[in-house]
Amino acid sequence: VQLQASGGGLVQPGGSLRLSCAASGFTFSSYALAWFRQAPGKEREFVAVSRRSGDNYYYADSVKGRFTISRDTAKNTVYLQMNSLAPEDTAVYYCAASRTVISSTMAVPDAYHYWGQGTLVTVSS
Repeated sequence: VQLQASGGGLVQPGGSLRLSCAASGFTFSSYALAWFRQAPGKEREFVAVSRRSGDNYYYADSVKGRFTISRDTAKNTVYLQMNSLAPEDTAVYYCAASRTVISSTMAVPDAYHYWGQGTLVTVSS
């Protein structure tokens, strides 16, 4: 099982980035796919999740309306489109996958079995 995150970089406040996470080694459509982030000195926090079936997407309040998660089953890839970026969005962003996450655990890092290596997003002028 492998999750490979990419797309991070340096962006000015108000700018946009799209992160990608390519998955392999498991049945993509059977897993919930999520993005978390971890800023220096802080705990890892939930950003967004795409549940296994249908258009079930959930977001942290801090990114709602600015970030969009999507998945491309044909490419086994999950994306995070980030708009209106602010300095407080600066963090290492991780993608994660789980077969067993439920509504009450979808924002909990320990509910996810597989993790990508992280990609750094820096929002600064």
